[in-house]
Amino acid sequence: MPTTPDAPEPRSAVRTLLRLWPYVRPVRARLFTAAFIAIVASCIGLVIPLVLKWMVDGPVADRDPAGVWLGALYLLLLGLAEALLFGYRRWLVARPLSRVEAEMRADLYRHLQRLPVAFHDRWPSGQLLSRATTDLMLLRMFLAFPLTFLLVNGVTIVVGVVIMLIQDWTLGLVVLVPAVPVLLTCVVFEKKYSGAARLAQDQVGDLTTVVEESVLGIRIIKGFGRHRSQALAFRELSGQLRGTELHKARLLATILGVIVTLPELAIGAALVLGAVRVADGSLSAGTLVAFLSTALALRWPVDSIGFLLAMSQEAATATERYFEVMDAEPESGAEKAGPRGPAPRSGAADGLRFEHVCFRYPDAPPGSPPVLDGIDLHIRPGESLALVGATGSGKTTLTALVPRLHEVTSGRITLDGTDITAMSREELRSRVAVAFEEPTLFSASVGENVLMGGGNGEEDLERALGVAQAGFAHALPQGVDTQVGEQGLSLSGGQRQRLALARAVVGRPGFLVLDDPLSALDVHTEAAVEAALRRVLADTTALIVAHRPSTVLLADRVALLSGGRITAVGTHHELLRTHPEYAHLMSGDPAGEQEDQR
Repeated sequence: MPTTPDAPEPRSAVRTLLRLWPYVRPVRARLFTAAFIAIVASCIGLVIPLVLKWMVDGPVADRDPAGVWLGALYLLLLGLAEALLFGYRRWLVARPLSRVEAEMRADLYRHLQRLPVAFHDRWPSGQLLSRATTDLMLLRMFLAFPLTFLLVNGVTIVVGVVIMLIQDWTLGLVVLVPAVPVLLTCVVFEKKYSGAARLAQDQVGDLTTVVEESVLGIRIIKGFGRHRSQALAFRELSGQLRGTELHKARLLATILGVIVTLPELAIGAALVLGAVRVADGSLSAGTLVAFLSTALALRWPVDSIGFLLAMSQEAATATERYFEVMDAEPESGAEKAGPRGPAPRSGAADGLRFEHVCFRYPDAPPGSPPVLDGIDLHIRPGESLALVGATGSGKTTLTALVPRLHEVTSGRITLDGTDITAMSREELRSRVAVAFEEPTLFSASVGENVLMGGGNGEEDLERALGVAQAGFAHALPQGVDTQVGEQGLSLSGGQRQRLALARAVVGRPGFLVLDDPLSALDVHTEAAVEAALRRVLADTTALIVAHRPSTVLLADRVALLSGGRITAVGTHHELLRTHPEYAHLMSGDPAGEQEDQR
């Protein structure tokens, strides 16, 4: 199963993470303050060994109980201060980082709305969903913890090493011996873990896609008894993800083994050497206690290097995946979406024109023939034109060019004399309403789904429901306020199609594009809808994809699309007499069907 359509270019983790700066900049003051507080808290922890040195060489050696109790009080206050500062740091970053995550998610959603249909055709929905959820959660966790503690632990290690060298440089050099192999291990680990992290996050996206498709297609799965094969496919993907996660765990275990073992051996060697020096009187017991306490205080900053690097690599991968979507080019001239409403007409009334229009899909192989080639059509103001052609002849593609769901490869389309590419998409789509053969409804009420097409309230809603013969909406449990559920699957196919038609006509559009909008209706309902639709079409310039004579008869004229070209234009009866291919299509004779182009 594919993951992302295009393999990303390799990039360093630091350069990738720096792309988060525009989102982090507004909260930088809190983050820097939190980092400073964490450094202070960590350095307070390094003062504790110095207090222990004073206690051992002072009150303990002098057998002074009062001094021991005083030292204990100092240790208690230092521990309390360290805990409070770390707690305050956490409080400082919680709210701003949740805001950063929310803003990034909102930007991603807005950008997805502005991306062309061709982008959504290429990308699996699960990949986009995982970027908006799992990846952004990883980024918030990185900004809250690893980003700060990579700095804090680095400063702590440097300060701790300086303290140990000041206390006794010989023992300090012994403890520093593992530094070189640890650094080399970190460099190798970072390169290997980066690829594993990317693979795991892509596999999560694939798995999300499978789950989403299984939920949306549950009726097909159950209807054909395919639950076992789907479960096997899911198990296979889960197994692949499990293998990748185990590989990550092995890499992390390797670096942790090196990072934990070598420093422990060095501390053990320093303990033996220090004990010998204390025995021969060249080192005080308090200095040895303070040195070992400092070394032990540095264990967590050193041990944490492994998983902090792992979390940083996962965050870098999540950032890379996030910006793969954000870097995709939006629709040219895309503007902030707004509610559909009536828009003023520009230029003299000239209807809808296709002038030498050619179209080839962006991902089509080089040299392949265009889907549409040299389309010339003129739909006069107030006229309805039916578009007829064999399956795969390009009818749906042609209708998608009008609202600029796809961009023409060459030629142009005009509305009332104005090139549609000269209009903003907001203006264009306020003037052109569409209804597709496969209707899409959202998890909202019936009324909200219909009014998504425009309109100004209950009066327009009732008129649109009447045109679409969708009076069934009033018989639903809460009437037009009834929630239709995800994809509208709680309704029948015909009911969904009628609501989609109502959505198309509710805003009284000047131009109407209908892609076989009545295909799921029974004969009687279709006749009632057609009767009401004729009144709407009387005041609208319409392009209607039709497969049945009853739908064709709604139009004033008919255009025959064959081989990506318009081969005939005329009335239904004229084409029946003069074009055998059209007669075959209208009669249902398979001889009229032509080979699919796409």
